[in-house]
Formats: sequence, structure tokens, C-alpha cells
Amino acid sequence: MPSSPDLSRRTFLQAAAMLQSGHYETPYKYGKLVLSAASDTSAFDSRSVDCPFAFSNAGLYYMTYVGFDGTGYQTGLASSKDLVEWTKLGCILRRDPSSPITRYNVAMTWIVRDSVLRSPGKLRKIHGRFLGIYHAYPNAGYEAGPAVIGLCWSDDLMHWDLGDTILRPDDGAEWERGGLYKPCLLEDNGTFYLFYNAKNTEKRWREQICVATSNDLKTWTRHPGNPIIANGGAGSWDERFASDPAVFRDGRTWVFYYYSLDAKSKARDLLALGDSPFHAEKVDQILIDVGPPGTVDETYAHKPSVIQHDGALYHFYCAVSGRYPNEVRGISLARSRRWT
Repeated sequence: MPSSPDLSRRTFLQAAAMLQSGHYETPYKYGKLVLSAASDTSAFDSRSVDCPFAFSNAGLYYMTYVGFDGTGYQTGLASSKDLVEWTKLGCILRRDPSSPITRYNVAMTWIVRDSVLRSPGKLRKIHGRFLGIYHAYPNAGYEAGPAVIGLCWSDDLMHWDLGDTILRPDDGAEWERGGLYKPCLLEDNGTFYLFYNAKNTEKRWREQICVATSNDLKTWTRHPGNPIIANGGAGSWDERFASDPAVFRDGRTWVFYYYSLDAKSKARDLLALGDSPFHAEKVDQILIDVGPPGTVDETYAHKPSVIQHDGALYHFYCAVSGRYPNEVRGISLARSRRWT
């Protein structure tokens, strides 16, 4: 259960003070894409790459990402030694035309890893295997239809077995009925925490962040206090979207990186902090803002993934320039230490 309001407020104030000293900030942009769409028009990621998730395994850094080819999302993997130069390893989760769930889309966005923020994000095995989580939209096109969330398993990161669908939008509250988005899965003291954002059914929809828990990966319970990160008021950065949670532990503090969308369609990465996985206080500061005209993130700077390397926090995000359907969408990078 959530801690008392006094403890929560004290934890938040302490963490906010650390933020002001640069504890969670990543203000130094790399200024270029580190992962881009493929030049091969037949590739699964020929239109765009999106939704980075960074981790390490067996001495290398890796990133899963979502590729779009005009039909739907599929999942790719890249590797790196320094988090800057990346080599694509191929598509690791492909759509299955025979499946009613993944006929057009299968987007894995998290694998259970060390949830400590200031760590290289080493993968953890659950029941002897790597455990990932994906979402899938039912129709062809760009995020078309109400998506569901499911589990997937692997022994080698390149080959994945899809498991059960564990959350569906029609099982949730009204504000989830439009579909479920990017899931983030953590294990802490025997409990699995599934953070995700969901949208309502309005034409100009809103997205908010909530959490569900499980002890056995089969039965999932949505937190009764959802959404844990709700939309802000009129004129706020997250008036329309509070989305794509990337959640970590920093001592006793739960750190919620997420992205926002305001009424003017500006998408940015923000931060919330809490004393439990069920309570988050928004920090009144933009972590990654859109760039000036002509930059790789002039349109959107959103969808965070954070990892530590060589004493610095590396903050990957989806950088977008131009306008849909002619936008350029790829992965860029910022960090807590200046680039030399």
C-alpha cells in the first residue's frame, strides 16, 4: 500500500532537491540520431525506429527498438560497446499473419533487468529465461485499434516465444478502453510490477499511466488508485498524454521517467518521483525538451530509456523531425555529463 502522505512528501522533497543538483537530469544532448530507419525499403524498420529500451548482457550493451514498415510494428535488437555506436542485429519479434493478436504488430518494449537506476541494467532471468513484455495493435497501420499486453520468453535474446496475453483494455477502467500502450515490467521482492499507459475512447484521446501487480505472472491486479500519473490541468505539459513509463529504483525512491504531450502537440520527457510504486509526485521540470528548427528532435523528444555507463546517466529517447507522414523518427541520446 502507499506510504503516508507525510512520508511521501518528505521523500519527494528530498528527491526533488537531488534533481536540482543534477541527480536525475540528462541535459547534454548528443544532437544526432544513434539509430535510424533502414535504407532498405523492404526492411521491418524501413519507415521509422521508435521506443528504445537499453540494457546490458554478457559484457555488451543492447537496445530493443520498435520498427515500422507501413503495415505495423515489429521488434528489433541492436548492440553497442559504448552506447553511442550501434549495430543492428535484426528483427527478433515478427508479426504472425495466423495470429489474431500479432497479425499486424508485435512491439516488445521491456525485458526484466536490474531495476536500479544507476546500474548498467543487466538482464535478470526469471524461471531460467529472459522475460519480456510486448503490446500488439489488432489492425494494420500506425497504432490502429485497442492494443493488448502480453509476455514473451527467450533463451538467447534473438528468438522469442510469445506467452499469454495478460492485460486487455476492455478489462480495465473507462480511461483504458481505447487501448494499452508501452509496458514496463519490474520484479521487486517477489512481486511483478507492470507499468503501462492507456488511452480513452475519445477522438482526441488522453493517455495516463497506471500499474498492475502479480505474484505468479498469471493473475494480474490493477491498482485501485490508478492512474498513478494522471493528466495535468489545462496548459500543463502533460495535459493530453502522460505516457511510456520507464521506472527504476534509486535507494528508497521510485523514479518514473515518462513523456508528455500538451494541447499544442509538443512531446517531451518528464520525471515523477515517489516513495512506492503506487504513488508518484511530478517534478516541475522538463528533462528533455524539443529542439530548435533543423534539429533531430524539432518535433518530438519523447519515450525515455535510461541506463548508467562510466559514471553518467545515458537517456535514450525517440527524436522526431518534420511532420507525419513525412517525419523522420529515430533514436537519439542525452546524458548527465557533457560531451567532449
